[in-house]
Amino acid sequence: MNVPFHKPYITEEEVASAALQLREGWLTAGSRTVEFERAFRDYVGCGCAVAVNSATAALHLALAAIGLKEDDEVLVPGMTFTATAEVARYFRAWPVLVDIERDTHNIDPDKIEEKITGRTRAIMPMHFAGQPCDMDEICAVAKRHGIAVIEDAAHCMPSWYRGRKVGALGDMTCFSFYATKTMTTGEGGMLCTDNAEWARTAGILRLHGIDRDAWERVNSPRFWQYDVVEAGYKYNTTDIASAIGLVQLKNVETIWEKRKRIAERYGEAFGGRDDINPVAVRPDRVSSWYLYTVDLNLECLSIGRDEFIGLMRDRGIGLSVHFIPLYEFTYYKKLGYDGRDCPNCAWVFDRTVSLPIFPGMTDGEIDYVIGNVTGLLEKNRR
Repeated sequence: MNVPFHKPYITEEEVASAALQLREGWLTAGSRTVEFERAFRDYVGCGCAVAVNSATAALHLALAAIGLKEDDEVLVPGMTFTATAEVARYFRAWPVLVDIERDTHNIDPDKIEEKITGRTRAIMPMHFAGQPCDMDEICAVAKRHGIAVIEDAAHCMPSWYRGRKVGALGDMTCFSFYATKTMTTGEGGMLCTDNAEWARTAGILRLHGIDRDAWERVNSPRFWQYDVVEAGYKYNTTDIASAIGLVQLKNVETIWEKRKRIAERYGEAFGGRDDINPVAVRPDRVSSWYLYTVDLNLECLSIGRDEFIGLMRDRGIGLSVHFIPLYEFTYYKKLGYDGRDCPNCAWVFDRTVSLPIFPGMTDGEIDYVIGNVTGLLEKNRR
């Protein structure tokens, strides 16, 4: 049997919605995108939602909205996808690496305050695998220092923190609709905020700094006329993507239930073992289960993480690693970053493996993954 790491969950309803949009003939951002923004805003409970073509674009626009400048600082987890940190470098600002918690892989709230300086403008927590970070603690630190909280919620559709949906916890929240995400439009993202001025800034910057997009102008007597008020970017989404997104959003909790069922099966199989530790989920929050990540207890095993991945791949099972710590990459090394302040990132990276979890997984595929994981662990105990 072959079990891939991921398969997109697309039904005939998404296909029909995209086909209808193609037949209607308006392909770029238009009325369907406006509808998608409103539906998403209402679902997560924020004041404003701005659709863009990626979570990276959303993060970039969020930093632009707060007026990030050269040599400012943005606090990010030391182990995250590179986009979380790279957007600060677009401004020639500096991502500051904060260590993570070993059990959740989320940014450690107790390590944040010591990293804040007079140049810190924002904290950018990334909700690992769809489990929200300690947002009350993070927001309290940010409020004391007068800095923004911009959530990297690329994994978080849907997730709940102390009874509240992720999307209106910090100052701005950035979602991803990339092909592998819990909700997808192929490529895409959303910036959510209660600050109408920041949303307006992001909305203008996402399309070349133009004050009115094509859909706003189409029925105007002077449809051809517009003003460029800023040097912006080409970050808008399309109505084709939004048509898919509306269907996915409508079914997002049904999709989440499928992921949760797989996570529960894994938890039953691996919980309580001494040779593998599933990433912990705090009792006051609910994960989207974008990833199901485990840490191998290397002290109990005669093989390492990389060998484990190879043996699983030999059995036709796709695994991945989330994430390589930022200081391990050539670009960040050239800038002088190292892992001295992030010992937990190093500890996790040596052990972490992400198992297949996607809504269409069959019981047979789940059983096959569980059987091979437990079999390899038993075979390779010290």
